[in-house]
Amino acid sequence: MIILSPQYSPEKSPSEIKENRPNWLGLPYYPISHFYKDKFGEKIRKISITTAQTCPNRQGLRGMKTCNFCDVWGSAAYPEFQSHSLSEQIDRVRDIMITKYKSKKFLIYFQAYTTTFTKVVQLREQLQIASTYSDVVGFVIGTRPDCVSDAVIDLCQEFAEKYFVALELGVQSFSEQQLLWMRRGHSAARSRSAIMKLKKVKTLDIGIHLMFGLPGETDQDIIKTALECNELGVDNVKLHNLHVLRNTPLEQDYLEKKFTPISQEDYFQRCKIFLQHLNPRIAVHRLAALSNKPGELVAPQWTSLKMKTYQDFLDFMSEEKAYQGQLLL
Repeated sequence: MIILSPQYSPEKSPSEIKENRPNWLGLPYYPISHFYKDKFGEKIRKISITTAQTCPNRQGLRGMKTCNFCDVWGSAAYPEFQSHSLSEQIDRVRDIMITKYKSKKFLIYFQAYTTTFTKVVQLREQLQIASTYSDVVGFVIGTRPDCVSDAVIDLCQEFAEKYFVALELGVQSFSEQQLLWMRRGHSAARSRSAIMKLKKVKTLDIGIHLMFGLPGETDQDIIKTALECNELGVDNVKLHNLHVLRNTPLEQDYLEKKFTPISQEDYFQRCKIFLQHLNPRIAVHRLAALSNKPGELVAPQWTSLKMKTYQDFLDFMSEEKAYQGQLLL
């Protein structure tokens, strides 16, 4: 059972909160970049690639429909490379990272759609191809709570003997009502079960994706979500504001005024409360969503300004004197 922290009070001023802030080089949260640097001893970059072409929702399994927020690119970071072979994708994105950031070590991020929604023998072949690069130190596998079979876990555990292996689950919410509204096709109970099952494999790193700005969402829901992350023992989280993309069911709801995207002010407030109740050992990947294809974003426009949004959030947290784990007992 998740119990709300009695220490939380919206009226409590920053001066009333005991200052015991961890050292994250001035940041108000534990960034995944710090985790990677501590683990590997240097800066690590992700090479985002696509091997999956679909997911259970798009296949209509068990009567599912496509998630109302999902675009046709399946959240791919480089949709222009999706038709290329795995090796070609790695080579192209790797060259970008080397040229832009002078990167030397990489994680291959199997990002778009549902990577484990395929035959295990194919996933094994893909991991073997990615492992032929001498500067690749591990893999991040994007999937969902209802696509983590025993065979997939065994395969990941096998590769984890030589490489860093992380699984990122598209949980999105621990509210059954919100999951139904999103048309996710899996339950919150399924998410909890998958996380607990994966956490038994000590060699795997487990992350979850969460969305804020859902209909009917409250601050108390956000607190419960953070406490649930703590209790389940996830290793990292990735935060997204629910935004409207073109040619999605959510766009139609937005145009018909059935859905209003969260404002930047309210989203920052939700993220602040979430982080304040999140265990400081849990690393944070990102703080807001971003549309990767030009012209695809419908609303809200504030999320299109990636670096400005990020800096505005840091300024907000500084003004609030807020930081990750601040309100944990």
